[in-house]
Amino acid sequence: MKYAVIGTGAVGGFYGGKLANAGKEVHFLMHSDYEYVKKNGLQIDSCDGSFHIDNPHVYNDTNEMPQVDVVIVALKTTRNHLLSQLLPPLLHKETLVLLIQNGIGPEPKLQKLFPNLYLAAGLAFICSAKTEPGRVNHQCYGSINIGNYSCKNEAIFGQLITDFTEAGIQTAQIEYEEARWKKAVWNMPFNGMTVVMNAQTNQLLSNPSTMQLIRRQMLEVIGAAQALGVKNIDESFADKMIQNTLDMTPYSPSMKLDYDFHRPMEIEYLYSNAIAEAHKVGFTMPCLEMLEAQLKFLQEKNLQKANSL
Repeated sequence: MKYAVIGTGAVGGFYGGKLANAGKEVHFLMHSDYEYVKKNGLQIDSCDGSFHIDNPHVYNDTNEMPQVDVVIVALKTTRNHLLSQLLPPLLHKETLVLLIQNGIGPEPKLQKLFPNLYLAAGLAFICSAKTEPGRVNHQCYGSINIGNYSCKNEAIFGQLITDFTEAGIQTAQIEYEEARWKKAVWNMPFNGMTVVMNAQTNQLLSNPSTMQLIRRQMLEVIGAAQALGVKNIDESFADKMIQNTLDMTPYSPSMKLDYDFHRPMEIEYLYSNAIAEAHKVGFTMPCLEMLEAQLKFLQEKNLQKANSL
C-alpha cells in the first residue's frame, strides 16, 4: 500500500520513517525542513536502533503528492482546520485516514467534513521529539493502538495493521472508544500537569502529593469512560500507566513543549471534549475541570506574551 504522512514531526516522522525503512512506499509532507530533508534525508535516532532514510519522497504541497491508500495524520489537533485543504489531493474513494492524534473527538468532526471518508484512530504510546531539521529522537516505547472508526474495507484496515507490525511497530487493534479513552488516561493528567507545575513526568511522580493527584485524575478519566459504556478499562489501568511512566525516560509531553514555545495547546480535544462527553451522562471530573481552567488561563497569558514579543 501507498502511504502519505501529514505532520512529519516527532510522531509522524517516527512511524512514517519506520514504514519507509521497512520498504513501504511512504510520501512525506514537509514544511520548515523540506529543503533539508530533500537534500540530506530523514534521520531517526531510536532506542530500538537508529536508521536513516536516504532519499525519502518529500513534498511541501499535497497537490504534488500522489493519491495513496493510507494517510497518516500526525498534526496537532490545533491545526486540523488545515485538513479540508490538505487531504483531498491524497484521496481515492477507499483511502483510509489514520489520525494519530491526542484527545477525544477528532474523528467525528473530520467525518462531518468528509462524510464518505474511511477513518481510524491511532493512539501512540511513545516518547519522541523532533530535535532539529530532519531528525527525530525516539527515546522509549513506540507501540500504537488502532481503532476502526468508519473504515468499511476490512482488507485495507487489516493491511494497515500488518504493515505497521512488519515495520517493527508493536501494534494492536482495539475498539475505537476504548482506544481513545485509554490514551486519555495518560494524556489528560500528564500533559496539563507538566505545564501548570513546570515539571517533567518523573518529577510529578517522585513527589507523593502530585503522584496522588495524578492517580486521582486518571481515575476521573476511567470513571468517565465507564459511565460512557467503554469496556476493558478499570482502576488497574491507572496503576499500569503510572508504572509505565515511572519506567520511562523523564519526559516533557507535547503540550508542555507547545507551552514552552508559545504555541496553542490542544485544550479542546484533550480536555474540553472529554469533559463535555462525561457531562452528557451525568459524570463530572472536578480535578480535570480545574486543570482545564488553569490551562486556559495560562494559554491566554502565554499567547499574549508571544504576541508582544
